[in-house]
Amino acid sequence: MRIAILSETFAKNMGYMGNMLPRHLARLGAEVHMVTLDLPPYYQIKDFKETYQDFTGSSVMKAGSIEEYDGYRLHVLGHKPLAGYMYMSGLSEKLKEIRPDVVYSMAAIGWIALQAALLKPLHGYKLFTGSHTTASVFPLATQKNSPLHPALIRNAITRGVPGRMVSLLSEKCYGATGDCADVAVRFFGVQKSKIDVCPLGVDTDMFRPLQGSPGLELRREVRARFGVRDEEILCIYTGRFSQEKNPLVLAKAVAKLQAMGEPYRALFFGNGVQLEEIRAQAGCIPHPFVPVEELGDYFRASDIGVWPTQESTSMLDAAACGLPIVVNDTLLATERVEGNGVMYRLNDVDDMVRVLLSLKQEEVRKRLGAVGAEKMRSSFSWESIARRRLDDMKSSVSGRGI
Repeated sequence: MRIAILSETFAKNMGYMGNMLPRHLARLGAEVHMVTLDLPPYYQIKDFKETYQDFTGSSVMKAGSIEEYDGYRLHVLGHKPLAGYMYMSGLSEKLKEIRPDVVYSMAAIGWIALQAALLKPLHGYKLFTGSHTTASVFPLATQKNSPLHPALIRNAITRGVPGRMVSLLSEKCYGATGDCADVAVRFFGVQKSKIDVCPLGVDTDMFRPLQGSPGLELRREVRARFGVRDEEILCIYTGRFSQEKNPLVLAKAVAKLQAMGEPYRALFFGNGVQLEEIRAQAGCIPHPFVPVEELGDYFRASDIGVWPTQESTSMLDAAACGLPIVVNDTLLATERVEGNGVMYRLNDVDDMVRVLLSLKQEEVRKRLGAVGAEKMRSSFSWESIARRRLDDMKSSVSGRGI
């Protein structure tokens, strides 16, 4: 089985789906080719320079390069801006060179997905897509507009119609959560019959609970590096320090807890516009982004994982390491935290204080953390998710249907 995965961006030191899915498909015996553009992740966001430049800006790969990486082959193509979005230069020639049985577009809409659909008759592969846009980052999903609202009309023209063309030529579209699937059907033109809710995964070799005396010693060493005492309760956040992600809610809650004499600290991995405000809060320690291979040690050195607003794949990684998870009460992908997490009122610092205090007892954190670690191992491992998708691809190519 030869698979070409198309992704707008790729960074070697991250733990995103674009890194993990090809790794685990290759481990299952597929010949995998990752095809990406010569652009860093998040290049399009307005605060890219402040947030990611130091971490990903220096790792941009050169168009035309090919290398063996992590068990698969990594191909880099040039990009062309077209109507404000990026188009893959030379994709047809690259697919002719690879001769894939299956093409998997990481997105169900956009130029790359449309290119993959239009090139399908020429190259004879089966096409699969994915959709990872949650309702929390797509305002139209939560607004009550009339069918003739200008925003809905624009969406139908720019996303719905081309998305339906892609869907008609696709075998299946994987929605990462139920609300991702809903957004894909309602706004991106994906046929409901072709949607399959399949979660993002966790590398459970990398992200696992604390184990034995060596693990305890490493936990103490990591905490000591940041001046965190054994008896203190350490919260952790990873990701952008942006207004949309709003980790400042956690920072302000920890400062309030410190003022109350409660033994809480917080560690923030990332960068962004809220950096200095976070740094100014008592008990809060900001740290630059680190490669994904290092994150497990930091999760295992912590006690509670907190993501105040938008969803993050790091929620799953932290849960796999045995941490209870704190999220907001508008989260729709509740399967990530059922039995292993607690919700607080969105952007309410005082309610964050309340929730963190509810996790003060170690036995409560251990009980929730154990549920989360088992859930991630049994239902969210990248190995099982990659196997499920590979089985679908094999069935489609063989003509057995999916």
